[in-house]
Amino acid sequence: MLKLPSEFVASVRPRLDGRTVCVTGGAGFIGGHVVDALVSLGCRVRVIDDLSNSRAEHLAELIEMEPERVQFIHGSILDDVALRDAMAGAEIVFHLAAMSSVPRSVAEPERSYVVNAMGTVRVAEAARRAKVKRIVYSASSSAYGESERLPKVETDVPAPVSPYASSKLAGEHVMLAWARSYGMSTVSLRYFNIFGPRQPADSPYSAVIAVFARALLAGKAPMIFGDGTQSRDFTFVANAVLANLLAGASEQTLAGEVANIGSGTRTNLNELAKTLARLCGVPHIGPRYEAERAGDVRHSQADIGLARQLLGYVPAVSLEDGMTQTVEWYRGACAPCP
Repeated sequence: MLKLPSEFVASVRPRLDGRTVCVTGGAGFIGGHVVDALVSLGCRVRVIDDLSNSRAEHLAELIEMEPERVQFIHGSILDDVALRDAMAGAEIVFHLAAMSSVPRSVAEPERSYVVNAMGTVRVAEAARRAKVKRIVYSASSSAYGESERLPKVETDVPAPVSPYASSKLAGEHVMLAWARSYGMSTVSLRYFNIFGPRQPADSPYSAVIAVFARALLAGKAPMIFGDGTQSRDFTFVANAVLANLLAGASEQTLAGEVANIGSGTRTNLNELAKTLARLCGVPHIGPRYEAERAGDVRHSQADIGLARQLLGYVPAVSLEDGMTQTVEWYRGACAPCP
């Protein structure tokens, strides 16, 4: 389980302890860490996940430890009955369920829209019917597309370049529309390249740090698509968890705002590969290069000023500390790596 800053825990616990919450996609990478934190803060947590992109082992351990406070509903956010059951009595919904891969969305654009856009409509409607007090939506920095402005600011005009980015942006519009039309309290968190322990590393759609770490720990050269000068705002998963908890616990009026959740810095892939090789104990292994992938953006960096102002968000874990924790987890999880 991730360690959260003690002063942060002390500030949000009184506002979350004892509450019933629903986490869509709670068996996934980010969702699982959010569930861990909510349970540690005293929440009663109901998870809905169809396990299409995740596994239930971690949730099973939580349920075994806290059977009265953790409930799992095996179902899709496209299933109205499953959603109804998941949200009954919930005060806050953390909506993380998604088809979350740019390459996969390029290959399956319609599926991406059905899950990410229409699925968010169904979540919003189920929450409205259940009289949920707030929805915290996991949005994506991919909404900014190829905009050359750095850092990315929420007032920039969105320019999505992949079906995934477009479908996630549609979810933001759902949050705003349901806030304006029905008076619901909603907020969208635009994540910037989240990484950390338990992130899948064995899929063609896996995120770059997970894939690089797995390759390097196996003594193999990591693959970079492009020349490696493209850069990202890599954000340790604990920081995303902090943002979710702050958004869920906020006593401010939230009405569809969008806030960037990142570190506020950027690192290019060549630098990333070099740092990870050092942390994995194989500094002599350099990357291999392949052609750029369709739908990928060149550069991304978050301006986190609004998140600080709106939610009190400040990143708690640096890139190198996050990568160190991540490498150690993969070292234990996949040793010896194939």
